[in-house]
Amino acid sequence: MRRIHYAWVIAAVTFITLMGAAGFRATPSVLIVPLQHEFGWNRAVISVAVSINLILFGLTGPFAAALMDRFGLRRVTAGALITIAAGALLTTLMNSPWQLYLLWGLVVGLGTGCMATVLAATVAGRWFVQRRGLVLGALTAAGATGQLIFLPGLGWLAQNVGWRVVAITVGLAALAVVPLVAIFLRNRPSDLGLKAYGATEADTAPLTSGSPILNAFRGLRIGVRSHDFWLLAGSFFICGASTNGLIGTHLIPASIDHGMAEVTAASLLAVIGVFDVVGTLASGYLTDRFDSRWLLFIYYGLRGLSLLLLPYVFGSPQFGLILFIVFYGLDWVATVPPTVQIARRVFGQQNFAIVYGWIFAAHQLGAASIAFAAGAVRTYFGDYQLAFMTSGLLCLVAAGLVLRIARERPGPVAVPIPGISVEAPAYS
Repeated sequence: MRRIHYAWVIAAVTFITLMGAAGFRATPSVLIVPLQHEFGWNRAVISVAVSINLILFGLTGPFAAALMDRFGLRRVTAGALITIAAGALLTTLMNSPWQLYLLWGLVVGLGTGCMATVLAATVAGRWFVQRRGLVLGALTAAGATGQLIFLPGLGWLAQNVGWRVVAITVGLAALAVVPLVAIFLRNRPSDLGLKAYGATEADTAPLTSGSPILNAFRGLRIGVRSHDFWLLAGSFFICGASTNGLIGTHLIPASIDHGMAEVTAASLLAVIGVFDVVGTLASGYLTDRFDSRWLLFIYYGLRGLSLLLLPYVFGSPQFGLILFIVFYGLDWVATVPPTVQIARRVFGQQNFAIVYGWIFAAHQLGAASIAFAAGAVRTYFGDYQLAFMTSGLLCLVAAGLVLRIARERPGPVAVPIPGISVEAPAYS
């Protein structure tokens, strides 16, 4: 045991936590049809709650990063899990759309937002120097693993037992992770007298003081001054629109529209998660070795082509849909490791987590926009074809945006922002 660096324990606990967060986040896609049947709410109405959840899932990110700097990973993560449990369990008592918006939109959205990819980026950045890209890929893949574990079972419960049992299961699962976080999660290697994995020098990062809210907005101030920030945020907006917002929310109801049982449809999304694990791990490995801009160009381009083909494979033999599942799954969140890598080199080790939190907020704004828009398209046009085609074209736009991000050139330059220290490379 002395040969195992504690960073790997932190990574394992974070993986389990993020895996659960992904299951919690994906649950609304299982609930759409049951809620529609029980309460008579159309998909546009239900999609509002999903949109609120996705917006808060993103907007909470930079503030969660600031809270982690101020109060530590353990307190923030445990508090988030308890918040999710409360929101999910109280959902079983609702009987009106505004209660769905409040509980699954606001409460669960805030809780899952504290365990978004900002947590993965913070853990990988603080605890690893070597294997950082690979670890970030693995932690990002935890989301796909959560889908794989949760969705088929939750889909079966929703279809055969009832959606309230789904909400109870999610709440209890969140509470079950709290003791694990409380016992094993630590803030920094220096808390245990260690260096980060692969580091030659001890962590000398200063303790963060002041208001986490003000620190989060100082991070935004750093970001908006950079041309690269807007390119990253714009491409990540499209990333969210083409993943969590569209496929993550509407693939199951779209599949049901084409005659699939809910369990089968949920299994399709879970299989996407299987291939996403492979794709995201590979992306983390490649991010340690190749230009992140070109990786993003390839990922967005391939994703756009797959979404343009999706409306036509629903009506084709089953092989066509399976091909989409494999192809799209490999690309599901492969964009995260290279996006985080670019954010780190542009904004510096001390600031990138908060700035990346704002970039991720753009991701979730895109997800929220398409989650509602796709629900409205289905309500008024009777199918999702327009939503799938639009998202595919947007991905091709994102492929062009990422190539405009500046290349790195040597030479550190200080960026003096009050309250946050930074040493960031200069870029051309």
